[in-house]
Amino acid sequence: MPYIDESPTMSPQLSARSQGGGDSISPTPPEGLAPGVEAGKGLEMRKLVLSGFLASEEIYINQLEALLLPMKPLKATATTSQPVLTIQQIETIFYKIQDIYEIHKEFYDNLCPKVQQWDSQVTMGHLFQKLASQLGVYKAFVDNYKVALETAEKCSQSNNQFQKISEELKVKGPKDSKDSHTSVTMEALLYKPIDRVTRSTLVLHDLLKHTPVDHPDYPLLQDALRISQNFLSSINEDIDPRRTAVTTPKGETRQLVKDGFLVEMSESSRKLRHVFLFTDVLLCAKLKKTSAGKHQQYDCKWYIPLADLVFPSPEESEASPQVHPFPDHELEDMKMKISALKSEIQKEKANKGQSRAIERLKKKMFENEFLLLLNSPTIPFRIHNRNGKSYLFLLSSDYERSEWREAIQKLQKKDLQAFVLSSVELQVLTGSCFKLRTVHNIPVTSNKDDDESPGLYGFLHVIVHSAKGFKQSANLYCTLEVDSFGYFVSKAKTRVFRDTTEPKWDEEFEIELEGSQSLRILCYEKCYDKTKVNKDNNEIVDKIMGKGQIQLDPQTVETKNWHTDVIEMNGIKVEFSMKFTSRDMSLKRTPSKKQTGVFGVKISVVTKRERSKVPYIVRQCVEEVEKRGIEEVGIYRISGVATDIQALKAVFDANNKDILLMLSDMDINAIAGTLKLYFRELPEPLLTDRLYPAFMEGIALSDPAAKENCMMHLLRSLPDPNLITFLFLLEHLKRVAEKEPINKMSLHNLATVFGPTLLRPSEVESKAHLTSAADIWSHDVMAQVQVLLYYLQHPPISFAELKRNTLYFSTDV
Repeated sequence: MPYIDESPTMSPQLSARSQGGGDSISPTPPEGLAPGVEAGKGLEMRKLVLSGFLASEEIYINQLEALLLPMKPLKATATTSQPVLTIQQIETIFYKIQDIYEIHKEFYDNLCPKVQQWDSQVTMGHLFQKLASQLGVYKAFVDNYKVALETAEKCSQSNNQFQKISEELKVKGPKDSKDSHTSVTMEALLYKPIDRVTRSTLVLHDLLKHTPVDHPDYPLLQDALRISQNFLSSINEDIDPRRTAVTTPKGETRQLVKDGFLVEMSESSRKLRHVFLFTDVLLCAKLKKTSAGKHQQYDCKWYIPLADLVFPSPEESEASPQVHPFPDHELEDMKMKISALKSEIQKEKANKGQSRAIERLKKKMFENEFLLLLNSPTIPFRIHNRNGKSYLFLLSSDYERSEWREAIQKLQKKDLQAFVLSSVELQVLTGSCFKLRTVHNIPVTSNKDDDESPGLYGFLHVIVHSAKGFKQSANLYCTLEVDSFGYFVSKAKTRVFRDTTEPKWDEEFEIELEGSQSLRILCYEKCYDKTKVNKDNNEIVDKIMGKGQIQLDPQTVETKNWHTDVIEMNGIKVEFSMKFTSRDMSLKRTPSKKQTGVFGVKISVVTKRERSKVPYIVRQCVEEVEKRGIEEVGIYRISGVATDIQALKAVFDANNKDILLMLSDMDINAIAGTLKLYFRELPEPLLTDRLYPAFMEGIALSDPAAKENCMMHLLRSLPDPNLITFLFLLEHLKRVAEKEPINKMSLHNLATVFGPTLLRPSEVESKAHLTSAADIWSHDVMAQVQVLLYYLQHPPISFAELKRNTLYFSTDV
C-alpha cells in the first residue's frame, strides 16, 4: 500500500514494508523492551513517538476539515434550481468523511492533554484500542473509494464550478506553523484516510517497542495492533488504480504493478532494461536516446501476456545460454575506481572546486557505477513465452528474483486471457511507461541527492537466533543480503538445521558494509534431490520459505549494545540481533594486554616463545585449509560463523591441547576467518608500520626494473619472522588461486581480502591515512591490494635468495 506521511517519527523498519509491499517487515513487536533499553528511557521514547503522532494527527484533522468544508454549501445548492452536484453525487464523494473526522477529533481531544501533561504512569492504550475498533468505518470508506474518485472526476469534467472547488481546497496549517493555509486537490485529500491507517499501525508498532511488558497499556496496544494489522491485510491492495493504470484503446484498465531495472542477456551481451509488470502483461523496454528538451520515451524490446508466461524449471533450462561471470578482479577494480572518484568529489566540494570539474568527476563515476551494475549480477532469472521465445535476466539478489516471480504468479492466479497487442495498443502501453514508472533512476549512488544518506561503512555483526512458524519439518537455513554500490549481494549463510519446525541457529556473522542501507534475511528449505540441482553454478534451486528486509537506521544500529528484532515473513518469524562497528573503530589494531596468547601479540614475541619460524596458528590454519578447504567456493571471502572464530581464537590463545581435534571438526570458513583475524589483530601489520610509506611509494613506480628493485629491497628490510611468515602465506595463497576454476578465488580476489589486513597501519600510523568512512576503498586501500598482488604475481621468492642479495643493497629505507 502506498505510504505518504508528514510526520517525522516513522518506524524505519515498517517504512520498508509500506513502500515496497510483498513479504516484508511484520509490525509484531519483540518480547518486552529491546535489550539495553531501560524502562525509563523506553517511556521517554513513548512520549517522543506520541508527540510526533499527535502533530501528524492535527494535520490529518485539518485535512478532513478542508475536505468537509465545501460539502455543506454543495448540499445547500443541491435543492435549488441550479445545483452544482446532486445529493447522490455529494453523498458518494464525501461518503463516511464526517464519521472519520468525528472519530479522530474525539481521539485527538482525549490524547492531547495526556501527552501535554506527561508522566510515566500515563495510560492511553484504551484510546488506541477504541480507534482500532472503529476501523469498520474505514472499511466502508475504502470500499467506496474508487467510486468516489470516479464520481469526483466526472463531476469536475462536466462542471467548471466544482472543478475549481476540487482543485484548490485550503488546508489549515498546524497551530505553531508559519503557513496559515496550503492548497491541496480533492483527489489528494480523499487519499489521506487510506494513508492514515498505515500510519496508525506504524505508530502502534513503535509504541509497543518502547512500552514495558508489565505496563497496563501493553495488552491494549497489542490488541489495537492486531486489529489494525488484520484490517490492513484485508483491504483491497489495488486501492488506487488511477495512479498506476493506463486505459487501453478498448477502454479497459491495465494497471502497473511493479517496475525496475534488470540486466538482460541479449545476443550474448548484457543490456540494462526497464521491465514493467502490468496486470496482464510483462513488458521489457529501454529508454530511447532523445535530444535535449525532447520528451523521453521508452522503446519496447518485447512483451509476454501473463497468460503465456511460464518459468522453466532448472532441468528445462539446460539448453539456455550459459552465463559467463565477469572477472572478479575487474569488478573490484571498478569498485576501487568508484570509491576513489567519490573521495575526489568530496575533496572538490570541501575545497569549493569548480562545478565543471565536479560534474566531470560525477560523469566518470556514473560510467563506472553503470558498468558495475551491468556486469556484477550472476543469478539467472529465466522466463519463457509458451508460444516460443525464452528470455534470461541476471540479478544480484535472490530476494529480488523471488519478488518478481511472486508478483507474476500472484497475477496469474486471476482468470487471464492470451492476446496479441496491435501496434496502436503497444504504442499506447509503451507510451504510458514513462508517466507510470515508479523507479525513475538507475540504482547507482551518483544518482542520489547530496542530502540522501550515504549509508553505513564498517562491519555489521548479526546473530541469527531462531525461527518459528513452519507448518512441517524441513531442512532450513538463512542467508543475509546487504546493498552495496547500488545493488544487493549475499554476504552470509547459516548452517542447515535438519528436519525441524523450530530451527535454532544462534550463529553470528561479521558483514562488511560499503555504503549499505538495508539488511535482507531469506529463509530457505534445502534441496537434497540431486535430479533438481542444475549444472549452472549460479542457479539457486532451494525453496524460499520467506523473506524480509529492514532499514539499517544509523541511530538504531550505531550503539555498543546488541539490538534484537524479529522479521515476520510469510507467517514465519525469524529472530536476530545486530550491532554495528564503524570503519574507524574496526581499523584499530589494539595490542593484547595478555602477552601469553597469540592474538594481538607481536609476531616476533610469538615465534620466539614457540621457537618457530612461522607462528603455530598460521601453520595450522593453512594446513587445514589446504587439506579440505582449497576447493571451497569463496574460501577467505565468505564469512565464517563469528562464534566459531571466537572459539578458535580462545583455544589458540590458551594453547589448548584440543586445538587439532577442534580444527578437524570446525567449518572451514571459520578456520579461514581465524587466520584473517590473527593478521588483522596484530599490534602492527605484518609488513610493518615503518615500511608502510615505502611500500606505497614502491608500488606507484612506473619503471618495472625500478619497481622490482624497490619491492624486493623492502622485503629484505622486514624482520625475519615477518618475512618468513609473509613468504609462507604467499605460497599458500598462490596454491589457493591455482584452484580458481573451482573455488572462484583469483589472485586478485585474495589480494583484495588480505592486502589491507597485511598492510593497514596500526592506529597511530593510520590517522594520517584515513579521511572519512567513505574512503574505505580509497587510494591507500587500492595500493595495499596492489602491493600484495605484485608479490602474488611474482615468480617464487626464496628467503635464502633474498638474504644472499642483501650484500649488494643498503638496508636503510
